[in-house]
Amino acid sequence: MVNKIVTKSANDFEESPEPQLTQPPSPISEFEDRAISNAIATTDDEENGDYEGPAFVSRNSSRRSSIFSFDTSPLDPPNEIDINKFTDDSVHFSMIRNLHLADYITLMNGFCAFYSVISCSRYYINDKDVKYLQRSMLFVLLGMFFDFFDGRVARLRNRSSLMGQELDSLADLISFGMAPALIGFCCGLQTTVDCLGLCFFVLCGLTRLARFNVTVQTLPKDNSGKSKYFEGLPIPTSLFWIFVFHILVKSDLINENLIGGVLFKNQFNEFHVLTLGFVLHGSGMISKSLKIPKP
Repeated sequence: MVNKIVTKSANDFEESPEPQLTQPPSPISEFEDRAISNAIATTDDEENGDYEGPAFVSRNSSRRSSIFSFDTSPLDPPNEIDINKFTDDSVHFSMIRNLHLADYITLMNGFCAFYSVISCSRYYINDKDVKYLQRSMLFVLLGMFFDFFDGRVARLRNRSSLMGQELDSLADLISFGMAPALIGFCCGLQTTVDCLGLCFFVLCGLTRLARFNVTVQTLPKDNSGKSKYFEGLPIPTSLFWIFVFHILVKSDLINENLIGGVLFKNQFNEFHVLTLGFVLHGSGMISKSLKIPKP
């Protein structure tokens, strides 16, 4: 009996396939994979100067960790659902229901602005009782508080509003434009030229806010999407006049004792020296060449 020797080449042997894993990946692993992918995309976009797509969304969703954050980079735009809510009239009280929490905080800025104006009126009704003038200044400062925190709340919730920018501009016009000018009038800037100077200041604030709404998308931005500079003086810088008049009221240097005195007294073009400050401030707000870097 002849034993047959059977030989096989290496190619004839095949490795048995490895057993396949039937357990799906855990949600934690998927989250980590997405985070790594977005981090890589974010880095690439920053190097190329582009900041669009999923990386931008990921950065927005993770950067607001505190209401006290000073981050001012833009939020993601409203989605189609928000737009449809404002165009749909099938629901009662749709305007109120469609406002975001940040919008209600902006409305509080508008409330403070109006009450500041009312306090100035009560100053004259009550025989120039300075406590109403001080109350008017206090409400301007409260308006600044709400103007600051509406943006912080929006970033904390990572929600932008269709009407947020317009509401903010309208409230700012009264809080930081009309109210400081009216306080200046109550403190003694009451000649014809004074009133024209205060009117110029308010109109400059109005124009500056309108220009901001038009050009905010065209201003140069950094990698986070935030504008690199302010174009002209921001209108909240009018708080400078609130502090000035607060000191003057405390020192009884208003009305006939107004610091700086009057130029061209008893002539048709008489005006107070402080009016020049309002005119220069208004010119700074509408300046195109004045660029103030953002912090």
